[in-house]
Amino acid sequence: MHLGDSLTDHFRLADTHKAALAKLGIKTVRDLLYHFPARYEAAGSEAQIAGVVSGQEITLVGTLEKLEAKKGWKSRIPMTEGYLVDASGKIKLRWFNQPYIAKMYANGTLVRASGKITGSEGKLYMANPQLQKVSATEVGLFTSQKSPEKKVLGSPVSAKPQEAGRPDHFFQDFSAPSPSDFFAVYPESRGVSSLWFRSAVKKILEQKIEAEDPIPASMLKKYNLPTLRTALVWVHTPHNLKDAEAARKRFAFEEVFMIQLERGRERAEQAREKSYSINAPRQDIDAFMREFPFESTTAQKRAIDAILKDMYSGRPMSRLLEGDVGSGKTAVAATAAFAAVRTRPEGQTFGTLQVAYMAPTEILAKQHFLSFIKYFEHFPINIGLITGSGCYKFPSKVKRGAATAISRTQLLKWVAGGEIPVVIGTHALIQKSVQFKHLALVIIDEQHRFGTNQRKKLARKEVRLPHLLSMTATPIPRTLALTVYGDLDLTLLDEMPPGRKPIITELVKPNERAKAYALMHEQLAAGRQAYVICPRIDEPDPDKAFALMAKSVKEEAKRLKKEIFPDYSIEILHSKMKPAEKDAVMQKFAAHEIDILVATSVVEVGVNVPNATMIFIEGAERFGLAQLHQLRGRVVRSNHQAYCFVCPESRGETTLARLKSLITAKNGFELAEQDLLQRGPGQLAGGKQWGISDVGMEALKNLKLVEAARAEATALIAKDSTLKTNPLLAQTLAERAGTMHFE
Repeated sequence: MHLGDSLTDHFRLADTHKAALAKLGIKTVRDLLYHFPARYEAAGSEAQIAGVVSGQEITLVGTLEKLEAKKGWKSRIPMTEGYLVDASGKIKLRWFNQPYIAKMYANGTLVRASGKITGSEGKLYMANPQLQKVSATEVGLFTSQKSPEKKVLGSPVSAKPQEAGRPDHFFQDFSAPSPSDFFAVYPESRGVSSLWFRSAVKKILEQKIEAEDPIPASMLKKYNLPTLRTALVWVHTPHNLKDAEAARKRFAFEEVFMIQLERGRERAEQAREKSYSINAPRQDIDAFMREFPFESTTAQKRAIDAILKDMYSGRPMSRLLEGDVGSGKTAVAATAAFAAVRTRPEGQTFGTLQVAYMAPTEILAKQHFLSFIKYFEHFPINIGLITGSGCYKFPSKVKRGAATAISRTQLLKWVAGGEIPVVIGTHALIQKSVQFKHLALVIIDEQHRFGTNQRKKLARKEVRLPHLLSMTATPIPRTLALTVYGDLDLTLLDEMPPGRKPIITELVKPNERAKAYALMHEQLAAGRQAYVICPRIDEPDPDKAFALMAKSVKEEAKRLKKEIFPDYSIEILHSKMKPAEKDAVMQKFAAHEIDILVATSVVEVGVNVPNATMIFIEGAERFGLAQLHQLRGRVVRSNHQAYCFVCPESRGETTLARLKSLITAKNGFELAEQDLLQRGPGQLAGGKQWGISDVGMEALKNLKLVEAARAEATALIAKDSTLKTNPLLAQTLAERAGTMHFE
């Protein structure tokens, strides 16, 4: 068996299994073995039903009876209820929010149930038990037989492990793992349960598997990490949590190491490229900055100096500018653009270098176009805008100080000829029809993974690679920045422009809504505007087992108009609307034709509406702290006092403690670190967004691990940037290329 084998080569899979596995991205043996458990639950000691007591962690063997899906009498929570029966009696089983369990097991099925006994005397039940089907001959054979313990990473080896640091070419001396002391609970999809995963993984681990360890043996030994074979046994069938922790640490190191190798190779490739040496006169740059409508902060000046130094070097700059909403990133970008267009192409005494500014949406592209017009209004610079709905040029020959609509053909002709040095748009900028003459700087807003190949597409006529300035308002913990942006230099804007008032953030309990609405009434009467954020678009179907019970945009807008704000204009905005509809709504909101915008988190990265000074967030516990901070940033665009009302549906202590961090954290960076520690790295911005698995995201809590992996990758790339001396690593990176997307 090889790790690259298709699962269908070794398993008879029903169509439901295939669909469920495809949804989880599992196609090969490797995919299955690297589908790690989300958590582990103690198997508990075996006992009979007659002797159980409340609070006991226990394992019972018996038959299932009367399983049925129902709803809680008061709570209306969907659940499955049934009974487990053995020779000594019976006990109720209850699964909350899992009504589908009733369809998975037939009456009379013999199972091993592990869980906690809950309830009072005479009303005992087992809550959310883990079930494992067993045969009659297996009953009583579940007692663990542990082999002598051996220490690796401070953890006892439970199976028959290979020595840490020894080459791991084949699992051929592998013996089947003995029964684990813990149940592995996997991320599931309808059609494949944790029970299915445990059975399938056990079958694979019992066979001889050809698999070389991609991590060099010397590196495993240096950091006392288990080999691939040992780690796979420990992560799926641990006898104690230290085994599982050691295995996950190894896989986390492996993933971060591979990411750093990929980033390191990109950085080495960029270093070999040539770029433009941008050397605008410093007095011109200072004059440009003096025209800002505000005094530049120390952080902005520091960022500008770093960018100018990079662009002067002649090597391609790759820099990430990170700053809270309203910290002045656009002003820094405009200054970098000004420096580029004040520099002549090499060997010429006429013309200028060019700048491409890419935004994620059309409405943001238009916003940046207007911002650049304001920054450049005192300087004779042509600025172009390319959008799906039309093209524009500033300044207009007809009306001074204004932009004019022009044909796409004319704009592209001027860009190709170098007559328009600054071009703003969406991803349309990298279409084949867009040709630059001297593209020296690419600025990307909230589109971080814009690599060498994409820059080459933009500068397809050029031998030189343009400089890259990527910008984000999403607070990123240092470990994530080191991992995902290993090929970028990081600059922080950690100051706000003078005059900005700190936003007032209040945690609103259900019985305190009237007070918050009263304050919103006062602000609306004073001519301000507000956002109301809801987790859902439509009302949940109460009959659906997996429906998210939360407030919806459509119904909340109706309720607010009817009961709370009947005298004000209210509109909705959500992701299912067509782009033109969304843009039209945002334009109306920006023009103050709408007083209250009820929306999903689609406004997280949105247009600048300085008059919007309030945001009310429903179901706040369903968002991460970093996302809440980003939403809150919608209302800190002016010097007016801004308010953020955070309203959770849950009143749990953990939820309230997490949301209070939104009030106590000094800035977005501190908040991102708290989010990483409290909410869990797997939910930070979403593993899918970063192209990192959950176990890789877990590594981001461990700065030393990230730094160690980064140091090893950097040293390896410095010796051999093409990895010719390590073909296994080169092959592994090539195989991973399709899954590491970083978008």
